[in-house]
Amino acid sequence: MTITAAMVKELREKTSAGMMDCKKALTEANGDMEKAVEVLREKGLAKAAKKAGRIAAEGLVESYIHGGRIGVLVEVNSETDFVAKNDEFKQFVKDVAMQIAASNPQYIRREDVPKEIIEKEKEILRQQALNEGKPEKIVDKMVEGRIEKFYKEVCLLEQQFIKNPDITIQELLNEKIAKIGENISIRRYARFEVGEGLEKKEENFAEEVAKQINK
Repeated sequence: MTITAAMVKELREKTSAGMMDCKKALTEANGDMEKAVEVLREKGLAKAAKKAGRIAAEGLVESYIHGGRIGVLVEVNSETDFVAKNDEFKQFVKDVAMQIAASNPQYIRREDVPKEIIEKEKEILRQQALNEGKPEKIVDKMVEGRIEKFYKEVCLLEQQFIKNPDITIQELLNEKIAKIGENISIRRYARFEVGEGLEKKEENFAEEVAKQINK
């Protein structure tokens, strides 16, 4: 059965779960709305979404250094200091730091991307599509699809998790919120790469990090 955007929107309104979680639940439930609600509740994702609005002011700052070439500092917040000391929370923060080192996101979430950056990217993608000889009437739809791909490349929460490419960082975050029982928020990070911004021989350190992690 085809899962429409309207169905995803309706399920999201019923449960407050994320769009991708809603789409997966509807697919698993073969389009059955009530069954999809049950799927989300069983996974704890409906509850996790409700927790997402709560203030998280505790947490950890984690560092990750790869071979003295790439360094990351990330702050991940929880609601209580008790959870900040939880081993599962600590592992999640470490995983986020490694993700940032390997995948070099430019923003945490799509809402963080400046509008002028999106508009400029759309202009480039539109011209690319026209240069490829695509009909004018389908260019806009193609651009929207490619913008979604752009978000997945530059936004941390939409990237595939390097340890499990079947899920995104947002989905991993939702799982941790559901399991730990508190809101968790990736607040900010800084990533440093030796020689970044300087003219040098091309080396893909981020790719090297990903390979080391997946060994």
